[in-house]
Amino acid sequence: MGLDEAIADAPQDAFARSGAEKAALSARDQRPAATIGRSFGPGIAQEDVEPPSRTTARPSTIVTTSTPSADEAAAEAERIAAACASIDELEEAIAGFDGCPLKKGARSTVVRDGVIGSDLLVIGEAPGRDEDRIGKPFVGRAGQLLDRMLAAIGRTRADNTLITNVIYWRPPGNRTPTDAEILVCRPFVERFITIAEPKAIAVMGGVALKGLSGETGITRARGRWRDLELGGATRPAIPMFHPAFLLRRPEQKRLAWADLQALDAKLNGG
Repeated sequence: MGLDEAIADAPQDAFARSGAEKAALSARDQRPAATIGRSFGPGIAQEDVEPPSRTTARPSTIVTTSTPSADEAAAEAERIAAACASIDELEEAIAGFDGCPLKKGARSTVVRDGVIGSDLLVIGEAPGRDEDRIGKPFVGRAGQLLDRMLAAIGRTRADNTLITNVIYWRPPGNRTPTDAEILVCRPFVERFITIAEPKAIAVMGGVALKGLSGETGITRARGRWRDLELGGATRPAIPMFHPAFLLRRPEQKRLAWADLQALDAKLNGG
């Protein structure tokens, strides 16, 4: 809300103050700034502060803190990710990374679920409320639909599918992640794909599509295979509607089924 300091135990209604309180506050505010104490509520103030002596006053020291830019944080993420040789190491590194502002407001760092070494990698967008609470991707209603979609082509996260996201911390209110947040997480996503070495990638939703390829418009992009150049290797990827979108637009499930069949054919040599 823009507030950065609490100066009272409870909020005060300035409009409900009595005439005497308003007059007292008005008189206090008209005194020289150096003699005004901090107000702690209607009619309550600290003792007046004595003005500093001209002969003894010292210059004030201004302490500033700098927040790394998105480019700086992404460079640090790239350095950290490059040092990881396994999914487990990468997951630990992501959990210890503080360069993404989303981490401060999230309960959990949500990196992966499923079986490491699977030939299918599903990449979603960002954790939601349930994912943030449990610490795994795709565990809410959208996750339940994803499980049914995978089952339709003989896949489960317990046997032959690996799942991750392009963002590892829940955005406030489930808002869409910003370009800067996607940029900061991208080195970890790329390293995840490089280590996992999937045979095919299912890119779920517009945010994941943009995070991996820079493209926008999942409706136009879905169902068309493209090659992702990552870590010196080419990975085939097919954009698909996110399960959360399909819950809102069930009439689009026929297109999702066509994409699942294409994914199944790719994984089975078709």
